[in-house]
Amino acid sequence: MKLVVVSAGLSVPSSTRLLADRLAAATGRHTDVEIQVVELRDLAVEIAHNYVTGFLGPELSAAAQAVKSADGLIVVTPVFSASYSGLFKSFFDVLTVLDKDAIAGTPVLIAATGGTARHSLVLEHAMRPLFAYLRAVVVPTAVYAASEDWGADGLDERVERGAAELAGLMRPAPVPDEGLIEELIPFEQQLAALRPQ
Repeated sequence: MKLVVVSAGLSVPSSTRLLADRLAAATGRHTDVEIQVVELRDLAVEIAHNYVTGFLGPELSAAAQAVKSADGLIVVTPVFSASYSGLFKSFFDVLTVLDKDAIAGTPVLIAATGGTARHSLVLEHAMRPLFAYLRAVVVPTAVYAASEDWGADGLDERVERGAAELAGLMRPAPVPDEGLIEELIPFEQQLAALRPQ
């Protein structure tokens, strides 16, 4: 299965990318996945050109195709002004202009990084509604990492729980053994068999 990780971190190294990598590795421990990372920082110029020209550059086109064909997504953004970054939103705007159903039905694990725990609600008031609007299937556990969370208790557990939920949604439903499927008997026949003769 193909897991695509979208990271909107701007610096190198980036705590946003670090969290994205942790989530991807944890998901890989729960199910067999091929991981592809999309670094939005590297696509910023092509995203801006798309806004003013309407044309996709080759790297942006490849990233959009990767996201559209993913079996699961991990999306991570830094928090700016109590919301996701403009670069993060711009990428998903480009994606949905190309195809409004691009990620409909795709399992998504949302995550964010920020300087303080006070911004953790960005996951619920900004990111979850965005992906619900895009008709993705957002896993119940969202992961936020503030500066003080790195190395502290709790982050690893949230990472593992979110990854396990994503892996569970990515796995195809098991096909029942045909020998176990009972023949369907119409209700009227079942009722008639219960009546005294």
